[in-house]
This record gives sequence, C-alpha cells and structure tokens, in this order.
Amino acid sequence: MSLIKISAEHPSEVHIDDNHWKARLQNIVQDRSRAALIISRSLASRIDTNFDIDCEIHIFEIPDGEEGKSAQTLIKLWDWLGAAGFTRSDLIVGIGGGATTDIAGFAAATWLRGIDWVAIPTSVAGMVDAAIGGKTGMNSDYGKNLIGAFHSPTHVIIDTTWLKTLSDRDFSAGLAEVVKCGFISDTKILDLVKGKSVKDIREDQSLVTALITAAVTVKVSAVEKDFKDNFYREILNYGHTLGHTIEIDSKYSLRHGEAVAIGMVFAAELSYAFGKLDSSIVELHREILGNLSLPISYKRDAWQRLYPLLSLDKKARGRAIRFVTLNALGETNRLEAPNESELRVIYERVSK
Repeated sequence: MSLIKISAEHPSEVHIDDNHWKARLQNIVQDRSRAALIISRSLASRIDTNFDIDCEIHIFEIPDGEEGKSAQTLIKLWDWLGAAGFTRSDLIVGIGGGATTDIAGFAAATWLRGIDWVAIPTSVAGMVDAAIGGKTGMNSDYGKNLIGAFHSPTHVIIDTTWLKTLSDRDFSAGLAEVVKCGFISDTKILDLVKGKSVKDIREDQSLVTALITAAVTVKVSAVEKDFKDNFYREILNYGHTLGHTIEIDSKYSLRHGEAVAIGMVFAAELSYAFGKLDSSIVELHREILGNLSLPISYKRDAWQRLYPLLSLDKKARGRAIRFVTLNALGETNRLEAPNESELRVIYERVSK
C-alpha cells in the first residue's frame, strides 16, 4: 500500500492499494453520524453498501458521466442532503469516475458552506486527476468546469481493483492524463509507457500501480505549490485548452482523455512553432498516444466552432487565450495565443 500525504488548504491523504476501498472507508465513517454515498448509476447495483457500523448510510444515485455534472444534479443532491438532515459533522463520499467525484465534492463544498468529503475514484482519469487536488465543480452551457469551488477531500481511496471492469477505451482515455504527467514533469512515466499498448499495460498490474502512483505524485506536487491554480498548477492543464473545446464540440462522444490527447499534440505543435520544443518531441507525442489507441487528430471543419470556445478556458486572462506549452520534456512554459490565422495553421496539423 502507498500513502501520499497532501499539504494544501488542509492536510489530506491518498491511499493506493487493491481490494481495500470498503474496509478503509468503513474506518473513516465509523465515527460519523451520517454519510452520503453519491454513486454513479451504472455502479450502484455492483457495490456492496452494507456496513457493519453505527452510522446512518444514505445512497444517492446520479447519472453517469458528464450528464451527472449539472445544476439539476446538484439541486437534487442539496434536496436529498436537506431531507436527510445532514449537518457539518456528517460526511459525503463520491464513488465513481471523475465526473461523479467532481459533483460530489461540489455538493460537499456548498452544503452548509463546506462539509468533509471522501473521494473513491473508479476510473484511471479519476484516480490520477479528478479526485486529487480539491477542484470540484460542474459544467455549464458555456463550457466545462466553469462553476465550482476548491474543496479538497480529507481522503482519496484509490483501489486499482475497480480498473478491471473498465473497457479498454476508458482505460486508454485515462492513460492520457498519466502520459500528460510524463510530458510536463516526471519523464520516467514516458519511459514506462513508450512502445507499449493498452493491452501490455493492463496485463502488468505492478506497472499500472506504478503509473498511477507516479501521476498522483506529480499532481500532488503541483497542488501543494499552487493550490488555487494561480500559475504553477496550470501545468496540469497541458493539452486541456483545445481538449475541452473538442470535448464540447463532440457533444461528449469523445472521452475527456481522448480530447486531451488531441489537445496535447496541438500544444506540442504550438511549442515547436512558437517556442523551443524540438520536432522529435512532437513526434513522440504522436507515437506514445497513438500506441495507446488515443486519437491524435480531429475534424478539420470544426475549427470555426472550436476557436470561439477557447476564450472560455480558465487560463484566459481578459481577452488573451493562454496555452501551457513545453520547452523540453519535463519543462513547461506559457504562450499567449497567436492570432486566429496562425492558430488555424497549427490546428490543420492535428486535423483531418
């Protein structure tokens, strides 16, 4: 078992192991009067929620994926918490993928102006990204994650056993966030995945655990240095500026990690065209992501729809669109967007 401690707005812990989530959660909730388990609908029937403890357990099912990350879901959660009489000493637990832990955390951040919560991510992306660092929130009609709060879970319980039920596509999409951590910080991650397919990685449990642990460590380091995302933590947004717009344009038919993979190739091309990045690193993006069955291009005719959405990115300052770029492997920078026509030329390199 690995234990990673986080010192941010309050101390918290990340526990990484297999086949341990229920026993660990039981130890956490046993001294609480009430606990709300917010679970994605597809998981609800597969989870044993019987606990042999003196704690009132409430089960709240929400829609899967991005559908559950909405104002309508949040209002329902508030109503459920109110009807159940939740107080500041009670606990919220989010069990599911990144979208589920995002909205569970936001419910915890807003109920009674903030109560404790625990994240139990069940996807690769949730384990290495969404559940770590205290960013909670929901989507709006204008973009992803535009409404939310910084509110860290007291514990993140990463049980790699959950990953056995993921499809290859979902597993691959989560690996995009792992690879991102390799490009922006821990280049050893790239050494571990280079030349490997999704099948190769899934069949090596020790490798899966090593990759998750390495990616979590990168994110924890960024969170501790810049909890409120003022500058340094932005490195975690590598590939996300264009990636979020592609996700929206696809009407979420693309997984988050799939859209981010395309966004990383775009960011690498930007880094080469307007920065210091060597062209071989751009090709390394295509090689590693392609081997993991991730998309590395998007529809050419989408640019006119994507460009206006870029201005809604959280890194934007005033009218300036900003990208996280690379100077070299493990060395990040920022780029204020060139004009639209120059960006369009770069987009053509990742479009088809």
